[in-house]
Amino acid sequence: MIVTAIILGITAFALFVIEHAGGRNFVTQPIIVGFIVGLVMGDLKTGITVGATLELAFLGATSVGAVIPPDAMTGSLLGVAFVIYAGASAESALILALPIATLVLIFKNFYYGYIVSLFVRKADKYAEAGDYKGIERIHWMTGLGMALMIGVLVAVSFAAGSDAMSRLLNAIPGFVQTGLNVMVGLLPAIGFSMLARTMLNKSNVHIFLCGFALVAYSKLPILGVAIFGVVLALIIVQMEKEKTTVVAGGVDNEF
Repeated sequence: MIVTAIILGITAFALFVIEHAGGRNFVTQPIIVGFIVGLVMGDLKTGITVGATLELAFLGATSVGAVIPPDAMTGSLLGVAFVIYAGASAESALILALPIATLVLIFKNFYYGYIVSLFVRKADKYAEAGDYKGIERIHWMTGLGMALMIGVLVAVSFAAGSDAMSRLLNAIPGFVQTGLNVMVGLLPAIGFSMLARTMLNKSNVHIFLCGFALVAYSKLPILGVAIFGVVLALIIVQMEKEKTTVVAGGVDNEF
């Protein structure tokens, strides 16, 4: 168990570094995290299933402005790990993942608000002196510090709480499991609605309505809608390029 906790901590550390140091590559998304945890703990099927379930739960959790959403990576990692360890159902991971993600958010806010602020003045001095290497060191130190904090939290949480979480998951009554199944069925709609709020506007709402109509009335599968969406996007991009070329050509001809 201790060895597993250490491996999970290292996994959390590595995922955080890859995500933030290597550019936005989505390796910290719940479905990817579930796959990796399942691979580490020897239950790939459960890892993917639970990860996909949690992906729907965290679908609308995105950073808007200065607002930091709950930490989906840590919540998913520990949620999947506890479910695999206890042999519980995928729905049970929701009981663990959401509170864990919110708790880790408190630690992240403390780190960003107090720890990182201690290095800001030092970075300002480096900037005034034109020492870009010093600024790079500050970025790496604070980034790796956050990754280390999350890795330690994951390792300690799993090592300290695996037995307790196993008993908790096994003690969940049947009617609660039924309620969780219903809630999981609602999660896709909630997640997509939260995501749509940040995407929909007057210029593209008709495209979303077209996709809805294709699914509702022609029984077209999601893959088919995605293919039509890609084709439509390519057509719109090509039309915009041609419009830009015509406008630019007209301006050149006037001179």
